[in-house]
Amino acid sequence: MALLGSGRALISRARLLILGSLALTWYLAFLAPPYQHAVQIEVSSRISKARRRLVGLPSEFNSSKVAMLIEPRPLPQLVPLTMHMVAVVPPDWSFLFIGSPWSVYNVGRSPAVRHQQALGKMTLATLPKPWAMQTREDVYRLLTDMRFYDEFLPGVEWVFKYDHDCILCANSPWSLDDWLDWSWAGAARSDKDEFPGAGGLTLRRVSAVRRVLGFQSRLNDSEPEDEWFGKRLSAMPGEKVAAEPRSPFAVRDMLTERPMGYQVQADGPSIEASVWKRRDVRRKTLEYCPELSMLMDMKLERERCPDDDMEGGRTGQQVWTAVERVGKPRQQATAAEGRRGV
Repeated sequence: MALLGSGRALISRARLLILGSLALTWYLAFLAPPYQHAVQIEVSSRISKARRRLVGLPSEFNSSKVAMLIEPRPLPQLVPLTMHMVAVVPPDWSFLFIGSPWSVYNVGRSPAVRHQQALGKMTLATLPKPWAMQTREDVYRLLTDMRFYDEFLPGVEWVFKYDHDCILCANSPWSLDDWLDWSWAGAARSDKDEFPGAGGLTLRRVSAVRRVLGFQSRLNDSEPEDEWFGKRLSAMPGEKVAAEPRSPFAVRDMLTERPMGYQVQADGPSIEASVWKRRDVRRKTLEYCPELSMLMDMKLERERCPDDDMEGGRTGQQVWTAVERVGKPRQQATAAEGRRGV
């Protein structure tokens, strides 16, 4: 009887809960229509605020400004470099990566890159035939071909071209938009360079580029495209070029205070000694632009040679290289065998 009584109590409680939930549902259904419009307005306003805070909606991009990287090799720094550039370049710029099928796959598999593609901020593309990009000359021909601008950059007025060994510094007081009045801006090669045309990190006005290509064509296997454009733009009336050797736009061969970016020439035999040789300059530069660590071939302090002078040289101690350590005993052994044979 006790079990039966407890069972009836449980059933009655369950019925009360069911009846209570039904009553609450009917009550909410009765009150919902008067507040439905107010709820919709509140939700819509919050969605609008969220959209305004979300940088990167396609409607917020300026179709006339494109940051472009051309790289056929699947280099490991491409994704972190690109995402850093996305963060530093003004938000209304869109990005274009042109590569080989392998480098496009390497970049495109990153979730961060796919997110930027979904926002409409980034485009990955390969070159159709007959264009190629395997050598520097291929890229020179590409950038001096009017068809490239017609097919890949229609309606674009400013192209910020950067290479895999170039980077903008987040600590720089300069913005890329500060240079939009110029026809061409880049890093100087030397104090005697009348035109800072180093093409690895440059801002180019496409209308000025088209103006040059409209009356002259570059000869294949001649000078690099940046020098070719530079000589002509600097002589053309009405075109404004950043011609100061110490321009704060970028550093390649010439040091300047607090530049907007750096090009480290990673593909060359060595980095520029006048810029990177002194230890105090390197330390100051990396404190100002720590992002350079992504691009430079660096080593730990404990990996230094005992007689390293901290400026790319040796202090003069007699130290064998690894080749000498291995090679000299072998030479001595060979000479000993020769004497025994005699």
